[in-house]
Amino acid sequence: MNPELSKFATRLRGLIELHHFLSGEQPLHQNFDALALELFALQFQNNSAYQKICAAKNLTPQVVEHWTQIPAVPTSAFKELELTSIPPAARTAVFHSSGTTEQKPSRHFHCAESLELYEASLWKWFELHFGHQGELLFLTPNPKAAPDSSLVHMFETVRKKFHLPESAFTGNISADGAWELDFVATIGKLKSACDSAQPLTLLGTAFSFVHLLDYLAENNLSFHLPADSRVMETGGYKNRSRSLPKAELHAFIKKHLGVKSITCEYGMSELSSQAYDSAIRAESGVPGLMRFFELPPWARVQIISPETGREVADGETGLIRIFDLANVFSVAAIQTEDLGIRRGDGFELVGRAQLAEPRGCSLMTA
Repeated sequence: MNPELSKFATRLRGLIELHHFLSGEQPLHQNFDALALELFALQFQNNSAYQKICAAKNLTPQVVEHWTQIPAVPTSAFKELELTSIPPAARTAVFHSSGTTEQKPSRHFHCAESLELYEASLWKWFELHFGHQGELLFLTPNPKAAPDSSLVHMFETVRKKFHLPESAFTGNISADGAWELDFVATIGKLKSACDSAQPLTLLGTAFSFVHLLDYLAENNLSFHLPADSRVMETGGYKNRSRSLPKAELHAFIKKHLGVKSITCEYGMSELSSQAYDSAIRAESGVPGLMRFFELPPWARVQIISPETGREVADGETGLIRIFDLANVFSVAAIQTEDLGIRRGDGFELVGRAQLAEPRGCSLMTA
């Protein structure tokens, strides 16, 4: 492992763990460009596949002057190339993209150091949005059943932080490799929450919620979960359930689970940080306001015109490109196949670009 990359990862993890979102001192905000350029130089030097991509575009550390000029790698490249600086012997985990079973998955390689940074990044941003209130229920398989899922690893990290039992996961893997729900265990957890009057947060993919809600509807079941209970919905349908418009899905959730607060997460296996939509704007009830996603201070988003390759103006639509400093040992600049509308420093999720494979987050239009 390159010692300079390891030093950068250790320094960045310290900045993330010590970051105070409400403090007047914002070193990650103020130093983002310098950190991004430093990381680009390290990745160019130590990631041979990425170096070839950059050299082909004549974009090297000698000519790139700002983080917005750093070459982005399309998510599809993670299917074919080993976009990593981690030697094979040091790779302790690999996260795969979560498309349909017929697709070739992306691969994001990890080592002990990169997982530590990944966990620091996900926890700091998750804690800000969800805090420590109440119990959590994950509508996914556990990490032993789905070791190559970045989402499940994220949930397992959160479970350990909350000191929850392993039974907090109520998903299973079916014979064909699909994710399914243990309805008996899930209903038991919902009933227990209602009996205890303790807030419950349900976290899962859109298709897992459809499976649960369809089961509740078919069995004439509904719950009114305790006050302050909430839902975190992420991912798309991946042809694993019927598809619903976002508004219809959320109305279905509120009807059968009795929750008022729904937060959406945007993430993917190629990234180490996640975006959450703005709870204030999403739940203000003011007509015309849209849900929009925000990344943590150690990540940035650009909305890129597919025609010009340049960032679009505020309110315009383009492809979502994310620069994630926490991707130290792979590639920081990721070009997604998702469409978004630029909303200041955040973005409104539109859906998949035409002809893009159905996978990961955001298969569902807003």
